[in-house]
Amino acid sequence: MFSYPNYLILALLACIAVALDFALGEPKRYHPLVGFGYLASKLEHWLNPTHRQASSAQYYLGVLGLCLLILPCVALAYWLSNIHLMHPLVDVALLYFALGHKSLHEHAQAVSYALNNQDHEAAKLAASYMVSRDSSAIDPIPATVESVLENGNDGVFGTLFWFFMAGGVGALAFRLINTMDAMWGYKNPRYTYFGWAAARLDDVINYIPARLTALTYAMLGHTKLALHCWKTQAPLWDSPNAGPVMSAGAGALNVLLGGAARYHGEWHLRPALGAGEPPVVSDIERSLALVRHGVYRWLIIALLIGASTYA
Repeated sequence: MFSYPNYLILALLACIAVALDFALGEPKRYHPLVGFGYLASKLEHWLNPTHRQASSAQYYLGVLGLCLLILPCVALAYWLSNIHLMHPLVDVALLYFALGHKSLHEHAQAVSYALNNQDHEAAKLAASYMVSRDSSAIDPIPATVESVLENGNDGVFGTLFWFFMAGGVGALAFRLINTMDAMWGYKNPRYTYFGWAAARLDDVINYIPARLTALTYAMLGHTKLALHCWKTQAPLWDSPNAGPVMSAGAGALNVLLGGAARYHGEWHLRPALGAGEPPVVSDIERSLALVRHGVYRWLIIALLIGASTYA
């Protein structure tokens, strides 16, 4: 939040980037995060070959991989943002590329569209692009609602939080770390050691944003139920940040999420989240509305804070 002499400038730049994201969506070709993911995949195959995956030494190679991928990108962004008169343009561009607000709507609405046209297989396929579970075993409605709630934090609110804290460089760093966690942060034989650093770093930088996201969901829905679900259900979830976000979101919507899901051929019985009945198609749009209205409120609050400090 100290990137500019006046915080109002940063808040206005956030509004511009969010508007650009919703008007243009993510780049269809040459998206920086797609290229980053490609590099991460190649580096992981080099540093984490099958014959070394069971070695605890992979802890250190996982740290090395994170540094090789993230530090040069952040350093380049920092250098660009310090070029005279480039700072505002770089900040807007970095936040625009880091945000996943419009793409979250597009992916979720593709599931709704398929279901409304009675094409269950197309809905399962569309939902599989949003989650890491096996596509053949996806129940598309709850999977999509869960993904909207969780990615509302990872791709939207967490990104905005770090933008407000550290400008475009902060937003970029958050999304790169979050991408590493999404790619390497699994508790399976391949990533138990190598992905540990990515998962723990994401837990740290996402701790405050996740709880602000959970509070945002609670304030925009069934508030008392959301707070109760957060308090009682989040500790049962295996992720310290996804638990609060998804339990509060499910409670805010008054729907029942969680339960059995199949990942990489294995069924996992996850704790229940929320209350009431399982979600229906219309709840996909309701979950998107939580995210969308939350973004509007965050921007309004940032503008008010900026205006109050205007000299």
